[in-house]
Amino acid sequence: MAGKRTILVTGCSDGSLGSALALALHQAGWRVFASARNLSKLTAAKAAGIECVKMDVGSDESISAAVDQVKQLTGGSLDGLVNNAGGGYMTPIIHVDIAQAHELFELNVFSIIRVTRTFLPLLLKSDRGAIIANNTSGSGLLGAGTPFHGAYNASKAAASSITENLRIELAPFGIRVINLVTGAVKSTFHANATHCELPSNSIYNMAKNAIEQTMAGNMPGMKHVDATTWAKQVAADISQRNPPHGVYRGGMAGSGRLVTLLPTGTMDGTFKKMSGIDVLERRLKEQGGLNKIREQ
Repeated sequence: MAGKRTILVTGCSDGSLGSALALALHQAGWRVFASARNLSKLTAAKAAGIECVKMDVGSDESISAAVDQVKQLTGGSLDGLVNNAGGGYMTPIIHVDIAQAHELFELNVFSIIRVTRTFLPLLLKSDRGAIIANNTSGSGLLGAGTPFHGAYNASKAAASSITENLRIELAPFGIRVINLVTGAVKSTFHANATHCELPSNSIYNMAKNAIEQTMAGNMPGMKHVDATTWAKQVAADISQRNPPHGVYRGGMAGSGRLVTLLPTGTMDGTFKKMSGIDVLERRLKEQGGLNKIREQ
């Protein structure tokens, strides 16, 4: 009798989407390896009987050590890989700190390449049709990104583009690559994101409170689903015999997909209301329009 299919999930610290997904995949019958930089933050996974692996997705040495550990545990193969580890950095584009943006892309984009290529030998040895699922975001869809989340949106757009290339490049080897487009989900994401405030001289300070609420992820009309629901749906999706190339789960994920099909600008009014730009425009008008900015 064949054993359980094996899968490794990155970014599984307690309270994260990775933790919820590891638990859901475990319940769905997979043999799951949950990874994080700090093993002490994998208490939920450990309590469920999930095997835990220490791995820093930004370190080639750490990833190689994790590969060696999984290789010993499975006998040399791996049936699935979920590149879930990621982070956030929210601020207006004009205020982006380039060094912090580099760190964001290292985590959200280049880690996908590092982890995938290092685990690839194990995935190639799967005789069950290996899968790779990259957790991107609805924010990375063209035209669907929330204002003042620009650096994060760009990193997720890059991750999505890499995923689509991998899908074609690895298809000849029997590896199915899935673009996991995640919408709004309740998790520790914003709490762990780089904390940002508008500079004292920002041109956006007329609407400081509204815009900083957007930067913190508190946007009116944004419908979040709980992490457990999201994880169960994703686990069911990628556990299919022939999983789809694109999986859209989480609050407003499907809506984001539709936005990409609309003419440019169609959703500007909605994004203005969600992000505080409507407040900024109103206060600019009340205080004399652009002349107020020009006088500064």
